[in-house]
Amino acid sequence: MRADAVVLDVDGVLVDVADSYRRAIVESVERVYGDTIDRETIQLYKDAGGFNNDWELTYAAALYVLARRVGFPLSVETFADKVAASGGGLGAAETVVADHLDPHDREQVYAEWDREQLRAAFQALYLGADLYRDIEGGEPPFETRGYVHDEPTLLEPAVRDELRSRFDVGVLTGRPAAEADIALERVGLDVPEPHRFTMDDWRAGKPDPHALVRLAERFDADDVVFVGDTLDDVKTAVNAATADPDRSYHGVGVLTGGLSGETGRQKFDQAGARAVLESVNDLPERLA
Repeated sequence: MRADAVVLDVDGVLVDVADSYRRAIVESVERVYGDTIDRETIQLYKDAGGFNNDWELTYAAALYVLARRVGFPLSVETFADKVAASGGGLGAAETVVADHLDPHDREQVYAEWDREQLRAAFQALYLGADLYRDIEGGEPPFETRGYVHDEPTLLEPAVRDELRSRFDVGVLTGRPAAEADIALERVGLDVPEPHRFTMDDWRAGKPDPHALVRLAERFDADDVVFVGDTLDDVKTAVNAATADPDRSYHGVGVLTGGLSGETGRQKFDQAGARAVLESVNDLPERLA
C-alpha cells in the first residue's frame, strides 16, 4: 500500500484492552444488576456496528440482561444480528428490545435501566478510585485500583519509531481524550492535538468518516492508511473513500482485538479491509 499518513486506533492496536475495557463492560453490568453477559459475546455487539463507545455497549448489554428478566425471547446472538440489521448501536438495541416486549414489560425494563449508574461503575472499574477523582471530578461509587494500570502495550518501540520516521502519524479513537493520553504515554507516542481525534472531538463516532477525512486534510495526504481492530474501523476508511474521492483511504484490520483467526480475517475482508495483519507491528513492511 502507498501511504503518506498512517492513522492508528488505540484499543486493540496500541494497547490490549481485553482485561480492561472489555472486563469493565461485563463487571459493570454485574455490579449494578447482579447478572451480565459473557465476555465472549462482547464481540457480537462490536460486529453489529455502532458500538465504538464502550459505555454505550455497556448500556446495551444491561438492556439485554434486563429484557431477558421479563421474557425477552431472543438469544444474544439473534439480538446482535437484529441490532446490526437495524443499523447498529444503542438506538438499534433499544428498537429491537421495544419490538419484542409488550408495553408493560418495556416500561419495567426502562424503569430499571440506569445508564448513569452503569457509567459510574464502568469508570470506577476502569480508572480506579484515584484517576476517577482526577478525571471524573467526583467520588467513585466504590474503591478500586483500576484496570487501566494493567493494559499491555502492543506497539513495539522500534515499529513506533519507524512509522514516525517514514510517515505522518495520527490517532483516531473512541476513547475520551484523558484516557487516550494515558495509552499514548504508555506506548511512547507523542501525537500533537491537531493530529488526533477522540470522543471529545467528534460526536458521531466510527464508522462516520468525518474525523479521518479531517486528518487527511491536515496532513495534506493523498494516501491514508487507517489501522483498527474492529469492523467499524475498516468501514470508517471505506466511508472516507466515498466521502473524499480525491484521496485514497486504506482500512487495515489487526487481529489483536476481539477478532482473530481465519474468521476474523474473513470478517475484515467482507467489511472492505485493504489488508489484515496479525498486529500493528507488521504494518511497516506492508507500506510503500
